[in-house]
Amino acid sequence: MTTPLTARDRAKAERTDAILIAAAELFAARGYSGVSLEDIGAAVGISGPAVYRHFAGKQALLGALLIGVSEDLVAGGAAVVRGESDERARMALLVDFHVDFALRNADVIRVQDRDLSHLSDDSQADVRRLQRAYIELWIDALHMLVSAGREELRLRVQACFGLLNSTPHSTSAALRTRADTARVLAAMAMSALTAGD
Repeated sequence: MTTPLTARDRAKAERTDAILIAAAELFAARGYSGVSLEDIGAAVGISGPAVYRHFAGKQALLGALLIGVSEDLVAGGAAVVRGESDERARMALLVDFHVDFALRNADVIRVQDRDLSHLSDDSQADVRRLQRAYIELWIDALHMLVSAGREELRLRVQACFGLLNSTPHSTSAALRTRADTARVLAAMAMSALTAGD
């Protein structure tokens, strides 16, 4: 039986989430090396040293950010796979799930692309393990639609991620609504994944 959260526990969890969001924005804008704990604390209205109540340091904060988002991707992808028996619909829902993720998390994607090397070895290994698990979910789903070996399926999935992950932070939001962007990206992703089949 779990103990219910106290108001203090909830406040601490909310502050931790706010720190992670601020860190993602600042790391995306300035790079990991260009941001201090004081900068992150100031962004959420606390001192730099107060950040240590939530994270052991800047590297641990980066690890929590990138591991957390990787865990969310694996859990969300697994839920999609479990929840849909139709093969084409399952793949389309995985695409929609990732499009939504990419549109909501452009800062985190930019941080992962640029600053993964700043993680500790253990945290890098955790992120890589989770990335592989997420890719395997997609490969297994795509295998039901495309008759190709796993290496080609892996190439298709990784190329699709390249499309989906790079587009939200490289295009102007003023050009389209988020729904329009999601629709176009999902259609392009499904076409790319199943091209030639």
